[in-house]
Amino acid sequence: MTRPPFRLGPALLFCPADRPDRFAKALERSDAVVLDLEDAVAPESKAAARRAVAASALDVALDHDRVIVRVNPAASADFAADVAMLAETPYRTVMLAKCEGTVDLVDLEAFEVVALCETARGVLAAEAVAALPNVSALMWGAEDLVASLGGFSSRHADARYRGVAAHARAHVQLAAAAHGVAAIDTVHLDIADLEGLAEEAQDAAALGFAATACIHPSQVDTVREAYRPNADQFEWARAVLAAASGEPGVFAFRGRMVDGPVLRQAEAVLRREGRRAGVRSDPPSAPNHH
Repeated sequence: MTRPPFRLGPALLFCPADRPDRFAKALERSDAVVLDLEDAVAPESKAAARRAVAASALDVALDHDRVIVRVNPAASADFAADVAMLAETPYRTVMLAKCEGTVDLVDLEAFEVVALCETARGVLAAEAVAALPNVSALMWGAEDLVASLGGFSSRHADARYRGVAAHARAHVQLAAAAHGVAAIDTVHLDIADLEGLAEEAQDAAALGFAATACIHPSQVDTVREAYRPNADQFEWARAVLAAASGEPGVFAFRGRMVDGPVLRQAEAVLRREGRRAGVRSDPPSAPNHH
């Protein structure tokens, strides 16, 4: 399978797979919905959740291309049933919970996979997983990671991530970037803390994450706004790329040295602006600065 480009985001909204009454509304309010067959569904409701996902595939009003289905871990008793159900539907984007290595994806070769690296083994395996041709994105998770370490809290009292969680976030993003796949930032569990969510999403956007996962519809607009370049960023990006067209190498622009990496950052701003508008955004061609 040729590596698929990750095209969804920036706000991905989780929805319990056993709540089909919420599927359409969740998709309407987000950039993509993640129908969750894993943690959001009680063990006794897994079979009913699979039936609900299968039935939703017959709904022509539902945009199947913007649906991701989170399946249970490959080592779980529910994984095979999840995959067998999805094989009979048009859904082809899967989020694999608690991915811990390439062997976990053997039965997912027919699907585009978002690998969720949320355990110690998963974080350490991120580079090998990202190299697989059907993996389009890596996502990390803080709470399962800390649980896999035997801990009980991913954050300090001031809500900052503890060191190991921050390290995992960076490691997963680096692994994704090294293999040309997207990185997705994890959920913000404090639903009422929109200010904290905004700070984390702004940081994610600045670092090059493709999307942030949400657990409640109220978080979607905050994430979208955080990923949207502000007017000053957009104006600077357009202006510096226009200025670069007449420069053969490194040059000064508004008191700042500009070289290849700075121009690539400007291009990233324009891509985000184009994504917001729902159109392709091709930045002006810039010289190859080294």
